[in-house]
Amino acid sequence: MAADLDNSYVQAPCGQPATYDWTGAYVGGHAGVASSHLNPFSDGKGLAAGAQAGYNLQFNSAVLGAEVEGAHLGGADQNVHGGKLEEQWRLAAKAKVGVGLDKTLLYGTAGYAMTKFDNGNNIRRGPGWEGGYLVGGGVEQAFGNGLSAKVEYNYIMTPDVKTTTDAGTTRADINSHVIKAGINLRF
Repeated sequence: MAADLDNSYVQAPCGQPATYDWTGAYVGGHAGVASSHLNPFSDGKGLAAGAQAGYNLQFNSAVLGAEVEGAHLGGADQNVHGGKLEEQWRLAAKAKVGVGLDKTLLYGTAGYAMTKFDNGNNIRRGPGWEGGYLVGGGVEQAFGNGLSAKVEYNYIMTPDVKTTTDAGTTRADINSHVIKAGINLRF
């Protein structure tokens, strides 16, 4: 009976492994394709490249964040009545909401974007910088030493863009799609 009183042979329960914490500041860079069409292989696309900085807060598995980014869009074509505009630069401020699945973050994003348009074919007077709305989503995978990689899609709608061509002055909504991959460093 005395042998039954000794529990030393029973292993202590294992602790839960620590999950990745997405809280903190980060900086990074990205590259991809900007286009007026969802298909990134369509004509009129531009190679996009830029940088981003942001901050995330994690509550259990929920992740909230804010990010600013700037990108060169490589002259992606946008058709307007009687001509073409070229998207050259974009600045954006956006909020992020996601779910952290340990080292994987699935998120949606929404915000405000300023796009610099240059005159393309047959444009006599273009709009310059115009403001619009951004929505999108992505997935980010964390690695060691604060590094993570992401793939993100953004849809940008710039309303009521005024251009003057030989056909006259018109206003149009400009829709843009950006598919990009990037790397972030958390600190």
